[in-house]
Amino acid sequence: MKSICVIGSLNIDLVAAVERFPLPGETLTSVGYSTFFGGKGGNQAIALGRLGANVSMVGKVGGDIHGSDYIRHLRMNGVDTAGIRVEQDAATGTAMILVDPQGENQIIISPGANGLLTPSDIDECWEQLLEADIFLFQLEVPIGTVAYAIKRLKGAGKTVILDPAPASQLPDAIFKYIDYMTPNETEIKYYAGRHQQYVLQLKEAANILLRKGVNTIVAKAGADGAYLIRDVDLQHIAAYPSEPVDTTGAGDCFNAGFAYALATGSTPEEAVGIGNAVGALAIRQVGAQSAMPSKSELDTFLRQQALLRLPAVPAMLEGSDNR
Repeated sequence: MKSICVIGSLNIDLVAAVERFPLPGETLTSVGYSTFFGGKGGNQAIALGRLGANVSMVGKVGGDIHGSDYIRHLRMNGVDTAGIRVEQDAATGTAMILVDPQGENQIIISPGANGLLTPSDIDECWEQLLEADIFLFQLEVPIGTVAYAIKRLKGAGKTVILDPAPASQLPDAIFKYIDYMTPNETEIKYYAGRHQQYVLQLKEAANILLRKGVNTIVAKAGADGAYLIRDVDLQHIAAYPSEPVDTTGAGDCFNAGFAYALATGSTPEEAVGIGNAVGALAIRQVGAQSAMPSKSELDTFLRQQALLRLPAVPAMLEGSDNR
């Protein structure tokens, strides 16, 4: 199995359950409240660890109790934390999340130590980074650092996956260094400068990104699954049925499943299917990391779906070690 490194954010998620989202100026009473480990980078690293991947994490936490707790949490879930730096004078990043009864969410991020990840931090752990094969990025750390790392790692022959969330302006020169870009509906519209109905305009929007240099677009479409777009080809890969309780972290789980499958030798088509399955499992419980499936849970789920004559279990899962 190839090794995977996640470079990105580490947050503490403060999750409030609400009957509906508040209007401007309105105060609502929460019907439930919980605290979780989160951040898109941390979510993807933990999801990979749960799946049994050989995974490491590069990022920053604050010099507070949340930072030390998070590092310990990552280690307990099989993540190599040698690349995590502690900013003693900063707070660990925080995400404030509202979740409604349909499982939809609204999120506000306070970057904290995440905003202090610099290109020099990438240089300091460069030898460690060279040991990994596949790299997962998001955009909750400084864009300049993401762009620097992507360009340098691609120059070293590594596979680069960018989850362009939250949607932020990227330098045009960076797109040619991205092997897989995994936007959702909102993000692909943002980067393509399109605002029309998703499926009808999807290929046109993706082609704009492909012309900028991205090798492959994996467009996440929630309950509709995902679309794999390369050159003139657009392939729809259906979602697995799942009753959503909380969609927080579903996209991160998709990316983890996708990267894990690539690391085990799956084709991109098979990898998208595994990403769909991991995402489907993750939305069945409240919270992001607490809902992430283990390898054995994923295997069981895929076998059940195969029995229901839904997409077959990819060959890469046969005979794999459960964890």
